[in-house]
Amino acid sequence: SRIEYERYLQLLYLCNSDKVVHRSDLLKASHAEILSHPRGNPIVAVGAFALMPSHPHLLLKEVIPGGISKFIGRVNNAYTKYFNLKNERVGNLLVHPFRAKHVPNDIYFKHLVRYILLNPAELFEKGWKKGHVKDVARLEKQLLAYTYSSIPDYWGRPRLEGTILDQGSIELLK
Repeated sequence: SRIEYERYLQLLYLCNSDKVVHRSDLLKASHAEILSHPRGNPIVAVGAFALMPSHPHLLLKEVIPGGISKFIGRVNNAYTKYFNLKNERVGNLLVHPFRAKHVPNDIYFKHLVRYILLNPAELFEKGWKKGHVKDVARLEKQLLAYTYSSIPDYWGRPRLEGTILDQGSIELLK
């Protein structure tokens, strides 16, 4: 639901800090207030993201040694606690640990950004990966309206969720 996606986006922002910021300290804050809440220096550079119904896609670069593991651990722990409390359950949410791939060069980086940004197309056009798109203009409009991805930011559309991203990553694709 929208609330779960927004919570995850908020955690992507808040957990990316060398200072500990607890989402629970901001219970009455709006989505906008949380995405502009002061935080410390980032521990990772978030290059791109796309939240899918069963998993997120994230492009991350370490800013501090061990930053990716620390960041993912914080986000997953905070989201699991939230989800379990809300749904009166216990245990892990994720069946598999996060998978990481090294990005060896700019060519692969650009490919990966495009892959992540276009991943939500699966929600609108099941056959898009095989080149089966009924209405390209409609799909483009749907992707740009999908607020749980960083595609609007790469298209230069200012929005609050843009604070999650490392602006230098966007510049690499221009």
